[in-house]
Amino acid sequence: MQEGLLMQFRVEAYYRPQHDDKRELLTASADVDGLIDSLLAGPTQQNLAELHSLERSPLPSGTPDHELLVGADHRLQVGVLEFMDASGNWTTAGPKAGRTEVRYSCVSHVTEFPANSEIPIDLLRRAVKEFCLSGGQRPTCVQWERPKSW
Repeated sequence: MQEGLLMQFRVEAYYRPQHDDKRELLTASADVDGLIDSLLAGPTQQNLAELHSLERSPLPSGTPDHELLVGADHRLQVGVLEFMDASGNWTTAGPKAGRTEVRYSCVSHVTEFPANSEIPIDLLRRAVKEFCLSGGQRPTCVQWERPKSW
């Protein structure tokens, strides 16, 4: 990417109760930073966001054909990603010595992740930006694995 080149995209985010009626629209890199900062600063029961790129065509039913879950833990300064599309479900693969219970919540709905799925916040930011800029593709800057229990 060229220095100073403004990259824009259209991604809908759901991570606060007010997003039930209208999703937050992310259109620039600064919006991604704002989203992650908000997850880090917000309540524990709202530290997970659901993202859908508007650059991808929906299924015939009108629902998105993909999803990226983005979690951020302010205490440990780590985060987690889950990506879903026709290829299946994928979670980030972090260090093998992760927490035994990895839970994040999107508007009080708890999602459990594999023990080794957390990654550093700076890598999380980079991966979410890649998702947005690629039109909703699974980021390549992180390692992925198929969860055994999903």
